[in-house]
Amino acid sequence: MAAPEELFVWEGDWGLPSVNSDCLVVLAYAQFSGAPLKVRKVCNPWRSPGGSIPALKTAHKEALWQPSDIIIHLRKQKYNADLDLSAKEAADGLAFVALVQQKLTPAVIYALWVDPKNFVEVTRRWHAERTGFPLGLFLPGRLRRHQLDKLRLLRGDADLEADDQLEKELYRDAADCMDLLARRLGTQKFFFGDSPSSLDAFVFGWLAPILKCDLPSGKLQQHLKSLNNLHAFCANILLVYFPCNGSPRSAPPAESRGAERVPDRRRKQLLSALAALGAMLSYAALTGMVSVRHGRRGALEGRPRLHRDDGRDRDED
Repeated sequence: MAAPEELFVWEGDWGLPSVNSDCLVVLAYAQFSGAPLKVRKVCNPWRSPGGSIPALKTAHKEALWQPSDIIIHLRKQKYNADLDLSAKEAADGLAFVALVQQKLTPAVIYALWVDPKNFVEVTRRWHAERTGFPLGLFLPGRLRRHQLDKLRLLRGDADLEADDQLEKELYRDAADCMDLLARRLGTQKFFFGDSPSSLDAFVFGWLAPILKCDLPSGKLQQHLKSLNNLHAFCANILLVYFPCNGSPRSAPPAESRGAERVPDRRRKQLLSALAALGAMLSYAALTGMVSVRHGRRGALEGRPRLHRDDGRDRDED
């Protein structure tokens, strides 16, 4: 018998099977369609085929990375969550998936990766802690640049800066999208009745992190929580299809924490302090609080720079 295909996804937290929306989309679709995938949860992209997450290693040792490509592959293997949809339902599903990608996805990326408060206090901290030292010093910035590139591609905008006007525009579009989804869902369990489809996977994947993550800047989260049926929709999928992730990660028992050896605890504290110091120095350099000058042209030359509206340039993260 052929070995099961392997799906590499980001680890979960906050009561979610993965903290990454693309991973959640693929995980949900695999559950809905009954695809027998071997799921590997990782916190280091270099442990995944091609250094990208999510990734599917097929039975023929090929690798797929885009959620849409992975879903198409699963359909070819006869794992089709849309098999029972009518032609009209299938067309509606495609239209709503496009709406999610156009209106909701940019806002979620902005909320988690561009909003300064959310990025510093939640997204960067989570990835830095999970990847550890020294990878945690630079991996969050690398991931952020990847998400910024994705956001620029979705918006068709080469210059992208965090500001109130951009935030209002993205969140307004996302709120409109969520309102349309809430009306389409109505009182149904799923968007097309009692069985989930690929549309349910995409909506869940992009709503669940905003719903479950404790964001200090939570304007998008507040609007989502006001839509009771979408809130219940995400909770139901977590309960039925991901029951082991139904509650946030809990702290280890007191006796377990006390049994930890003192040298190991001190080593972890030292590494955490070094990581925090590196993060603070990087942030200080990024914001201009600290500048480094050389008497001659050095290693800083040639670093990518982001355009600013005031005509000046600054170093990219």
